[in-house]
Amino acid sequence: MKKTLARLPVTLGVIVTAVAAVAGTAAAVAITPATGRTGTLVQIGPIAEHGFPAWYRDSNNVRLELCTDPGDLLCPAAADEMPHPDEPVSFPDNFPGESFYQLAGADFPIAGGARVTVGMNVEAAFAREDPIPGDQVVFGRVRIRFDAPTGQRFRITHPYGIDDIVAGDKGVNMTEDVGIAPGAFGGVLSSRIGPFLKWDPNAGAAAPAGYTGDPAVNHKVVGSPYDTNFVRVERLDPASGAVLSEVGFTDLFSVQGRLATNGGVDIDQATYTANPDGTGTVEVFASSETDQVIEIVGNQTLGFHNTRLRGSGGRYYGRFPLSGSVPRGTKIEVMNSSDRPVTRKSRELVDLVTVTGLAYDADAQTLAVSAASSDLKQPPAFSVAGFGPLTDAPFQNVVAPPAAITVTSSAGGSATVPVAGTGRPFLPSAPVAGPTADAAPVVGQTVRLDAAGSAGEIDGYTWTQTAGPAVTLSDPNGSTTTFVPTVADRYRFTLTVHGPGGDSVPAPVTVNVVVPAAPKAKPGPDQVVVRGRTVALDGSKSVGAETYSWRQVSGPPVTLINPTSAKPTFTFPVQALPAVPGPNKGFAYNNDAVELELTVKTPTGVDSSRIFIRPQPETLSGLSVRYRTNSNEWRISGTSSLLAGQRVAVVLGSTLTGQTIGAPVTVDGTGAFDLRVTGTNPGAVRTVSFVTTTGAQQLAFAVNVTN
Repeated sequence: MKKTLARLPVTLGVIVTAVAAVAGTAAAVAITPATGRTGTLVQIGPIAEHGFPAWYRDSNNVRLELCTDPGDLLCPAAADEMPHPDEPVSFPDNFPGESFYQLAGADFPIAGGARVTVGMNVEAAFAREDPIPGDQVVFGRVRIRFDAPTGQRFRITHPYGIDDIVAGDKGVNMTEDVGIAPGAFGGVLSSRIGPFLKWDPNAGAAAPAGYTGDPAVNHKVVGSPYDTNFVRVERLDPASGAVLSEVGFTDLFSVQGRLATNGGVDIDQATYTANPDGTGTVEVFASSETDQVIEIVGNQTLGFHNTRLRGSGGRYYGRFPLSGSVPRGTKIEVMNSSDRPVTRKSRELVDLVTVTGLAYDADAQTLAVSAASSDLKQPPAFSVAGFGPLTDAPFQNVVAPPAAITVTSSAGGSATVPVAGTGRPFLPSAPVAGPTADAAPVVGQTVRLDAAGSAGEIDGYTWTQTAGPAVTLSDPNGSTTTFVPTVADRYRFTLTVHGPGGDSVPAPVTVNVVVPAAPKAKPGPDQVVVRGRTVALDGSKSVGAETYSWRQVSGPPVTLINPTSAKPTFTFPVQALPAVPGPNKGFAYNNDAVELELTVKTPTGVDSSRIFIRPQPETLSGLSVRYRTNSNEWRISGTSSLLAGQRVAVVLGSTLTGQTIGAPVTVDGTGAFDLRVTGTNPGAVRTVSFVTTTGAQQLAFAVNVTN
């Protein structure tokens, strides 16, 4: 099965992981299988001439290189991704905008006729789509797509894990990309892709030499870190997640990947040492695969020939003779002679910078830096990042240094070292006192002084009276203290707070004590409320009140909540209805107001005032009462002026003490009520009476008696 490549449909940036339930998929959750993972991608190869890693290695020691040649039928790049597909690949002029280290997938039908496509790729692309140096990105992608009704839930098990997905209006459509940050080629190692998939050698033909498989032939594979070298689609119960049925399965995959034959090479560091007489050395650190032939390319200007580096475990090192000066910007070239074609890398040769002195004086706030260069023939100038050119004088007014400084040489070298300071240890600053006092204090009233406005490290308090008639402080060394003034006057105090940083400056606070005004109770205006609802009282506008006390004087009994506060509440009781079926000789109708009294007190007096809470008036209109003798049926209806969901009781006779007609009915949202019931023969009585839980009463309403 030949793969069709598509340009990366995402704007890339500094994002590391992008998981998308694309355009209508309601939910997609990756689930870690219960069995432990047995492999991953583990290593990134050197950067190749196209700016991507030369290869990636997995934990099975399989190395795959990037497939960029549209002419390689076993590992092709898409011809439509290149401007000139018939010409040799070159970067950036004739290079695919999208290519792959691994391109693996499955395509198969499921119950109902839909086709499932699963892609599991290690993909190379560019942040702005076109091949631009510096825009290279490599990411691991898992993509699952198939048509399904909205809301259906599926579990898809595949070589790299399990996904639980709820279909949206475009079916199942999930893409997970990990590592999509330009130049951050290690991000793909954190993706779910890895190890690489390759043809199962025990199932049919072997993979073509040098490749993981033939993408045109579906084949069983190995490589799953969970030993799930298949794709299984199961439909789940949307609520519980229980498996309802298996709707599709395949263990055949299209696999594309080319085994890396080249090791590549990276120059990790290239420095030189130049003596005053012009002699010296060039020192090179490089990395590649193990057992490679890594050489420095001879340079007549610098005075050395092609020479092999010494290597161990993928690290390579060499020291080479230098004669003469090193012009600024000079580059050396290193090649991997084992590669075909030979891989070459160049890097600017820089001096080796050593920071010979670094001292931060916290007391003087100075940063002293000294440095030396390995270039003794042409000593370079130095600068410190963030501070400027390096001189014999220390940098001044350095209030807070960085954790490390970087010294850069004009010959290209640099060194970064941590900063260690000297000087006296820092101690907490002296705290700051911030006293406050109660507002509007009066004679005989407890006055509170509070240190809560103080700041800093505090472990002690001292309150001192400095003016006014002498008083006794309840706790002169507490964060709060109180006193009771006996005369009106101006009282002054100071607060000093103590801490590990010393004592604060004493801070003053003045308390102006006055003779209290006579108290005046103000319980608020009379209220009209619907019976059965909460009533909020408010005596906070009372004058000079130190204490509050509410009590009921008359009316239907109520229970006050917080009767000693300024704002108590109570529920106005509903009117009790006659008991069914009656008669109710002791029934009492009471729609009186609730009368309450508020009493406020100060040390100099007491005052009381009353308030009335009256029921909301209610009238009944449109009343109709009919009794049919042949069916013994009552038909009663009417309308209330009050929309409160109240209940209505109807009683036979001109008072509310007789026999009830049926059970009470509820007033609807329009104010109407309707009662149809059989029984309760009126005999010679020709009137009925009405009463509601919200207080309406209608006595002796005439009954229309018919056959």
